[in-house]
Amino acid sequence: MISAEKKDAASQSVSGRKRAADLLARAERSELEAVWDALSEKPAVHPVRGPETGLVMVRGRIGGGGTPFNLGEVTMTRATVRLGSGAIGHAQALGTDREKARLAAIFDALWQNEATKDFVEQALLAPIAARIAAAERRKADETAATRVDFFTMVRGDN
Repeated sequence: MISAEKKDAASQSVSGRKRAADLLARAERSELEAVWDALSEKPAVHPVRGPETGLVMVRGRIGGGGTPFNLGEVTMTRATVRLGSGAIGHAQALGTDREKARLAAIFDALWQNEATKDFVEQALLAPIAARIAAAERRKADETAATRVDFFTMVRGDN
């Protein structure tokens, strides 16, 4: 049997990797390139798959909870790389930017390595998360500025 501590550690590792993959998918190519250029010692990178571009089906739900339906197809690029250390990184991103997918896969592999994980977190993932949060706040502020509060007035006992 697996102990509760091991299950918690595995769960945190999976949720951390999911967070990293999400942020890498939402990264701008310029962000990835800037951190790659800032990397003092570049690892040996061997392509395993891709980068390759294809289509994926996007599914939707009416009201967010209804029966799923096929909405349409979107272009996606994916890549898998192996670093000289043996770490394997995967990345997927909407669009056709193959270099972005390759760099994201490299940073996914670097994130898995304990020696470079903190660098990836601080130099790349934290700024991406901050950019996304700022964009969401800006959108919420713009939406709040157009909000109209309706109320009902009751006149007498007629």
